[in-house]
Amino acid sequence: MSAEPDGPEGRLRRFATIWGRAVFPVTSTSSTRPEFEKQLVPLARRLSEGLRARAFDPDTGKAVGAALVEAHCTDPEVLSRTLDCVDAYLVLYCGGDGDGEDLRARSARLQHAMAAGYAQALRERTLAEQEAIAQAALRAQGVVAQALHATEARFRAVFEGAAIGIGIADLKGNVLQVNAALLRMFGLSEQSLRSRSVLEWTHPDDAPQTWALYDELVRGEREHYHLEKAFYRPDGTALWTNLTVSLLRDADGEPQYQLALMEDTTERRLLNLRLRYEATHDALTGLPNRTFFFERLEKALSAGEGQRFGLCYLDLDGFKTVNDSLGHAAGDRLLVEVADRLESCATAPGEMVARLGGDEFVALTTGPDTQHTVDELATRIMNALLAPIGVDGRDLTVRGSIGVVEGPAGERSPAEVLRSADITMYRAKSAGGNRFELADPESDARAITRHGLTTALPAALERGEFFIEYQPLVHLGDGSVRGAEALVRWLHPQHGVLSPDRFIPLAEHTGLIVPLGRWVLEQSVRQARTWQERHGGADALVPLRVNVNLSPCQLTHPGLVQDTVDILERTGVEPDALCLEVTESALIGADDDLLKPLRRLAEMGVDIALDDFGTGYSNLANLRRLPVSVLKLDRSFTQSMQQFPADPVDLKIVEGIVSLAHSLGLAVTVEGVETGAQAEQLRILGCDTAQGWYYARPGPPERLHELVLVDATG
Repeated sequence: MSAEPDGPEGRLRRFATIWGRAVFPVTSTSSTRPEFEKQLVPLARRLSEGLRARAFDPDTGKAVGAALVEAHCTDPEVLSRTLDCVDAYLVLYCGGDGDGEDLRARSARLQHAMAAGYAQALRERTLAEQEAIAQAALRAQGVVAQALHATEARFRAVFEGAAIGIGIADLKGNVLQVNAALLRMFGLSEQSLRSRSVLEWTHPDDAPQTWALYDELVRGEREHYHLEKAFYRPDGTALWTNLTVSLLRDADGEPQYQLALMEDTTERRLLNLRLRYEATHDALTGLPNRTFFFERLEKALSAGEGQRFGLCYLDLDGFKTVNDSLGHAAGDRLLVEVADRLESCATAPGEMVARLGGDEFVALTTGPDTQHTVDELATRIMNALLAPIGVDGRDLTVRGSIGVVEGPAGERSPAEVLRSADITMYRAKSAGGNRFELADPESDARAITRHGLTTALPAALERGEFFIEYQPLVHLGDGSVRGAEALVRWLHPQHGVLSPDRFIPLAEHTGLIVPLGRWVLEQSVRQARTWQERHGGADALVPLRVNVNLSPCQLTHPGLVQDTVDILERTGVEPDALCLEVTESALIGADDDLLKPLRRLAEMGVDIALDDFGTGYSNLANLRRLPVSVLKLDRSFTQSMQQFPADPVDLKIVEGIVSLAHSLGLAVTVEGVETGAQAEQLRILGCDTAQGWYYARPGPPERLHELVLVDATG
């Protein structure tokens, strides 16, 4: 066994060698085989570059096909052997480490382009031959009186030796002469072929203008015409040709004969059909692929007035689990069975099913009444997935989420329709899956806005579009301002100021919450330093501190403690001026590894506040092991206190929580205080600090300075 060639260049030359061995036996060339293989190396390099190019360019394949013709590789076997070789070895030797499925699809498109380029170059070469033959025939007729025998000999040599089929008939359609190539093409004897009239050579696939052009030619109204035409062979199969018919006139210019030149394109046509099928159908399931589906969808959306469309976008629920647990081979068999079931659901006129990729399928229905048919189609698909699918001896339960879009043709583009279906499908999946949902313009708009905000987040942080507002924390005993909670805002160029609930979940989903949270922490700590310099002083009762929220993603980030230490050291702020707020839900069931960073920060002197306390249904006994020093009571417990008398049950709950917190050495902060009566009631119950619109709405950091001055003078 020979060793595999080293490096990309070696593999490229190996591919050229295999190609040369396949093609050389059927090539008319004076070169030796090594010389011929050397000629193929630059062509192989162009194919390799076209296979791995960032954007596919069909001109690469066309140029390679044309180059084969220029190298005199015109035998019918050359193209077939070349395409077989490219199909089998191009990706293997020239694909590198790219995506195999994408490379095979790219290879199929290159083959299609090569066939087209080869056909075009061969056609141009053939037309040149045809022109030479026609000119020879005309010259032969023009000099009959002067050199009849010599001209006849030259014409006969061209006539008999040509690779294309040639026939001469009179203007009534009677065949007078045919060459050997034409006899081989039809599979008939000369006597049989000459006994037939040209007018009998009709075929159902004849272009509408075929016989009109013929009539014009025999009447002398045109000199020639060229078109693609099919003929019947004796065995009933079709012979496809590139046909050129020319009018031959006598010495007086009167029409006398018709000359037909035929190039057999049957194999090339079948090859193009095969390549077209492979380019438009999924290799695994045999269903139409994304390319074919978009062609059909575009056609449906451009239909006339009164036509509608309905689209079902299906994504299998939990398919990744099948691949991860049973392997990709089992996943592929599952997809094949699902494809068969889906195909059986779309059998009515105007319906089709396609595979977009992975476990995503689409079903399309068209017609004047798709409002009803698309619902029925979605129901049939859901029912088709009910029965388990047997794979490797296991019965797998398959479920799917479907997004349904329906509407009149002509109002939306294919990309807009598919985007709406995709959004709706994910809405169905978010609702639990195993269901279908109808598209809703408002939901689409919200999803599109969310996507736009998600993609804009990184650049927004770089451009400095975020800013921080502060809401004061007020001591309920003496009314003094003890600090403030930092609340980040996004000044979006189009949407204006966005509150955290609009973009924090998106930042958590994308991982941007870590750099954003680090920025908020540093800006807030710097602001705390500024407050201390302005009115902290030695005579201040307590130093002003800043509360900063931590997301669950930040809690698990390994750099949390070090980032916090670095920020405190750079700003010169003591740890007790910082309080980090963590939601109760983020700490439910937290293990020691998750709590370890918080314990280290608490040991440094940083306060840890348990935010939204009372909403996470945590065990109160867990408070003993959590490194927290502050409970922030959720506003839902104190809303009833805005009115008098307050709900006695809420009073008892708050009183119990405050008593428990104080017994554990924890301070209690209350959110959402909006009235003086509410603030007074909370003071009586023993709460330590509060924040809310009663004191101040979130605002710029200077606002806190003004409140502090009021407290000092009041």
